[in-house]
Formats: sequence, C-alpha cells, structure tokens
Amino acid sequence: MLYYIFRFLEQFDIPGAHLWSYISFRALLTLILALLISAWFGERFIKWMKRRKIFETERDPSIDPFGVEKKGVPTMGGIIIIVSILVPVILLCRIRNIYIILMIVTTIWLGFLGFMDDYIKIFKRNKEGLKGKYKIVGQISIGFIVGLTLWLSPDAVVRENVQVQQQNQEIVVKHKKEAVKSLQTTIPFVKNHNLNYSEVFGFLGKYKVAAGWVIFVLMTILVVTAVSNGANLNDGMDGMCAGNSAIIGVALGILAYVSSHIVYASYFDIMYIPQSEELVVFLCAFIGAMVGFLWYNAFPAQVFMGDTGSLTIGGIIGVCAIIIHKELLLPILCGIFFVESLSVIIQTQWFKLQKRKGKRVRVFRATPIHDNFRKLDSQLDATSTYILKGWPHRPFHESKITIRFWITTIILAALTIITLKMR
Repeated sequence: MLYYIFRFLEQFDIPGAHLWSYISFRALLTLILALLISAWFGERFIKWMKRRKIFETERDPSIDPFGVEKKGVPTMGGIIIIVSILVPVILLCRIRNIYIILMIVTTIWLGFLGFMDDYIKIFKRNKEGLKGKYKIVGQISIGFIVGLTLWLSPDAVVRENVQVQQQNQEIVVKHKKEAVKSLQTTIPFVKNHNLNYSEVFGFLGKYKVAAGWVIFVLMTILVVTAVSNGANLNDGMDGMCAGNSAIIGVALGILAYVSSHIVYASYFDIMYIPQSEELVVFLCAFIGAMVGFLWYNAFPAQVFMGDTGSLTIGGIIGVCAIIIHKELLLPILCGIFFVESLSVIIQTQWFKLQKRKGKRVRVFRATPIHDNFRKLDSQLDATSTYILKGWPHRPFHESKITIRFWITTIILAALTIITLKMR
C-alpha cells in the first residue's frame, strides 16, 4: 500500500519518496515494524486472553516434567505472528506480485487451519483438536493451489543459468535473455547443481514436460505438508519453534535475495528469478514477527503459539523454498524439523511392529526427539523396554535444549548457504 503511494509521489519529486524503490530499505523497515507490532500487540493479546481465561490445556506431566510451571498460559499466540507478518507486508510490499499473493494466501489458509485446531482444543475441551485427516486435507489443498499457480501463472518465470566457455577457456555463468516457465531446481553438492523434473521422464517424449509439472505439484504438496508438520512437532518447548524458524527465515532471505539479483545468481550458478526480491521483504516481516514473539515465548513462556502459529510457520517456509526453486535444500536447512518428524515415525512404527510380536519396545524415551532429552527415568513406562534408555545420561532443562537446537539450526543454515559454492 505505502509502496504504491510513495512511488506515485516520486513523480512529484517528494524528498525521500525514491527510497521505497529499494528492497533493502523496505526489507529492513518491514523487519522493524513486524518486531514492534509483535511486541506491542503481543502484550495486549496476552492480557486479553488472560482476562477471558483462555489457557492452554494442562500439559501431561509425564511428557513435560516442567509442566507445573506453565499452568494458566494463554495459547493461540500464532495470531500475534500472523498479524505481525501481514500488516507490514500489506503496507510495504508490492501486493500485486504473484509471489507475495501466494505467501499471503498460505499464511491465512494455514493460520485458519491451525486456529480451528486450537479452538477445538480450548473451547470444545478436546485435546485431540482438529482430526488429523482434516489437517492433511488442508495442507494438501494449499500445496496444490501453490503448485498449480506456479505452473499456470505467466508471472511465475525464471531465467535459467547456462555455462559459457570463453576463448581463454574460462567458464562463466550467464542467464538466458528470455524468462520462461522452468522445472529446474537447485540441488546441493553437485557441480552443475540443477535438476530438471521433466528430465526424469525423458522416456515419455513430448509428454515429459507435462509429467514434470505434475511431479512439481506433487513435490509442492509434499514439501508444504512435511515442513508444516515438522514445525508443528518442533513446537514443544518455550522459544524452540520461533527461534529455529527465525534462523531458517534468515537463510531463506539470503537465498531469495541472491536468486533475485542477476549478478549474485550468476556468481552462485543458480537461476535468476525476476520479482522474487519481494520475498526478501516478506521474509523480513517473518523474521521480525518471530523475534518479537520470542519476547513473550522465551522461557518461561507467557504465551504459546499453538497450531495457529506452528502450521503457518512451516507452510511459509515450505512455500518460500518452492518459489525460489530451493526445495531440495530443505532437508538440510530444516534438519531439526526433519529429525523431529523422523523420530516420531520411528517411535510409532517400531512400537507397532514389536507389539505384534507381543513386546512393548520403544526406541526413545519420548518423541518428538526434543522430549527425549528432558524426560526423567522415573517417568518412563515400567511395562516397556527402551532401546536408547541411557541416552542422554541425564535429562536437561528445556532452556538448554532449546538453545542447543538453535545452535544446530544455525550450523545447518550456514551449511545450506555453503552448498551453493560446494561443487
């Protein structure tokens, strides 16, 4: 909104109006505004929730040994995050940009899905919340919408990178002059690190491009669903998900910026994606909202984000990575989310397998994996056998676990950026 107003005023030589054409100016202003909104609105939101006694359902002390410290803590804090993202984005972004439209739709869609889950838990007194099948349908739906839009929209194009050998035998990276629909995506640890989905179906001849786009849409659905659920599982300790997501947001912001800058895109030998620079502004709002939310969510938490926040956060990360064609870097960048999900899968599937044999065997003390580090031996099920019962040797306080997970995410984010030059 303000972007268009000041660009209009620029023609009248209004001092300072030209600043709004700079991504760096709008991005940093968005970050500050999102942080301030999160801090200001967060305080009022918490007081409003407490007055109406809208609290998190009491945590199971067998899962959370510190749960007694967290009675009467409001939830649905994801509303703070969503408001802190959308207000600066609407004010400072180019709203007519196809990528910003997709990010806004994703934020609202998954925010509403998470809100319904929290609403059922709190007001219907149903700890299970929204049925899993409805969550999956909601996640698949937004993934399908995003994938289909990127397939069909004439504005979602890239300029593919090609390597040209000069007369002095030096190889330089240039970009094609025409912007086209592309099925290429960046893969790590490979010299010419591009993978074209359509090439996987080369045996289909003239139908390989259509098959490639189908795979792309399915990949979008998979990424959005997986990252959204991973973030949801990671949201189990004060400040855990918000801190990890802020770090991931910084890495995505860097990737979005170099993808939108033709010189840097050439240097890193990646695709140049016109108009994706607006994602940098959106991601700065995302980072500001996460940091501002930590003001109240850091230990001891004054508010929990709930599924309203965690599902939204994961969806934003997944869709952004898809837009800039970096979805195959997510297993590294979102390694914490991936391990959290994997731990749950291993725990449940192994227990079911052993139960058929008449045994009660679990791999971890508790899952998601962060719970394994804080569960006391005295809280374990005496009727079950634990493969990794002695790991770790003693439980840790959740603030120590949270900070160590943040450090791990910082390392993974740095490694993700480094992979662009590891070839």
